[in-house]
Amino acid sequence: MLLRRFSKERTAVFGLLVIVIFALIAVLAPLLAPYDPLKQDIPNGLAAPSAEHWMGTDKLGRDVFSRMLYGARISLGAGLGVVLMSAVIGTLIGIVAGYIGGWADEAIMRVTDIFFAFPSLILAMAIAGALGPSLQNALIAVAVVTWPVYARLIRGQVLILRNREFVQAARAVGAGHGLILRRHLFPNTLSPLLVQASFDMGVTILAVAGLSFIGFGAQPPTPEWGVMISEGRNYITTHWWLTFFPAMAMLLAVAGFNLVGDGLRDVLDPRLRR
Repeated sequence: MLLRRFSKERTAVFGLLVIVIFALIAVLAPLLAPYDPLKQDIPNGLAAPSAEHWMGTDKLGRDVFSRMLYGARISLGAGLGVVLMSAVIGTLIGIVAGYIGGWADEAIMRVTDIFFAFPSLILAMAIAGALGPSLQNALIAVAVVTWPVYARLIRGQVLILRNREFVQAARAVGAGHGLILRRHLFPNTLSPLLVQASFDMGVTILAVAGLSFIGFGAQPPTPEWGVMISEGRNYITTHWWLTFFPAMAMLLAVAGFNLVGDGLRDVLDPRLRR
């Protein structure tokens, strides 16, 4: 039923197709890449797109197309890793806070307010800078600033659900707190969780690329889209392909996740159904 409704959302299906293509590219990058993404050919540096190098070469003669393919693996993997980390931490904290209530709920929400008081990217930059520039530290930094979103979202859902009849019935028959959380509350929070995760995949890809662009994330010669744009920014007026292709790949990937998120929201939210 849900799949049938989702299939009627044409933009969401298009977004899903884009995501599937990028996922296949990421998985098959070693087979699809015509060159080693780290191999340098300095005499052939800054070569324009041609039959030999479809997207040209960078200043060190590395094939941009090959680096793009491997960049999809890094960017999508980074986005998935951060979203999973944030969603797991935020969901566990949010569901416990909403179910227990009282001072524990108040304390947890005040902690999330502290995170929301700072601009997310600025806070991620500060954390990544303190931990040291690397892709792994950039992922940790982005996860640290995004888990409160899930905690607040799930907590709000649990506050609505914990006094519903099916939860009261479970308590009446002697179900323990763990069973109620696992079997009755958590499954009913999956819809908004999936929608939020879909949107956050695109946001995370942009955030990790942004940290790499300013030097806090992946470091050269890693074939990551943010690194590629950073390395090509000084040549943007003369050798356009260095920044154009990784920027377009990022645009398409982020748009794909956003379109899927819109489609899931329309399908899963009864208030938005026509």
